[in-house]
Amino acid sequence: MADEENKEAGGAGGDGTDGDGIKTFPFPVDLSLLGVGMQVGPMGTGRSWHDRAPMLRVHRIDFHVVMVFTGGPVRHMVDFAEYEANAGDVLWIRPGQVHRFSRRSEYRGIALTMQPGFLPRATVEATGLYRYDLPPLLHPDAARFDALTASLDQLRREYEDATTLPLSLHTAVLRHTLTAFLLRLAHLAASSAEAARLRQADTTFTLFRDAVERGFATNHSVSAYADALGYSRRTLVRAVRAATGETPKAFIDKRVVLEAKRLLAHTGMPIGRVGAAVGFPDAANFSKFFHQHTDMTPAAFRAELG
Repeated sequence: MADEENKEAGGAGGDGTDGDGIKTFPFPVDLSLLGVGMQVGPMGTGRSWHDRAPMLRVHRIDFHVVMVFTGGPVRHMVDFAEYEANAGDVLWIRPGQVHRFSRRSEYRGIALTMQPGFLPRATVEATGLYRYDLPPLLHPDAARFDALTASLDQLRREYEDATTLPLSLHTAVLRHTLTAFLLRLAHLAASSAEAARLRQADTTFTLFRDAVERGFATNHSVSAYADALGYSRRTLVRAVRAATGETPKAFIDKRVVLEAKRLLAHTGMPIGRVGAAVGFPDAANFSKFFHQHTDMTPAAFRAELG
């Protein structure tokens, strides 16, 4: 069984892995009804709801997963943070995030998966599908949970009704019904205390955040980001502090450290290559940077997880 799991999850440099050695699983179009770009159904002991993604190994997915829990507790790791979900909670995992299912948890509830590109761009923007700055775990109150599950139940009925409409109309109805559900979900995410603070961030921070996500592996300079975005350094500092409470440099460094941790923990890449992958061609400089931010050397961090 262990050998099968290792083969299934892939290893550094194995078939189906990304350049960083963490296997990414694509959206299983072949398992969705009529091949549409989404699935919705119960979580349980069967494999159908999480397809080929391994239950016990870290991996990435290139699609969205929303788990609405009717039982718990369930412990689930997303990017080095352990989240505990209970009945009435919602866990939203976005494309590219490293995550792992729990060996000791029984997943009960409804899982929704959706393929990037299934919804139009305007809907993607309105629903915050790529707000990686928001926490994955949401705790709706009873009224919001009931409204969310009612919307999800309607989506599930439309998804399973594959006979009364032509495929083009069926897909259109699914897009509209999915949008209604996601708007409720986005409102829930935006109403959390952390999200309320982040929502006040202006366009300057949004552009900076997106630029860092694209360039953190090669660009660690606040001035370079400010110049590229057309802002003064002072304006950028003010915007990032208002949105996150930290400096732009701290924001950049935090993203670099997260990626370094991902690669150290979940791949067999040599430490020097990990450093190079996050913008440190010199291994000694990478080790110094990592130690400054974690109080551990990269080797010690990797050994502790092993």
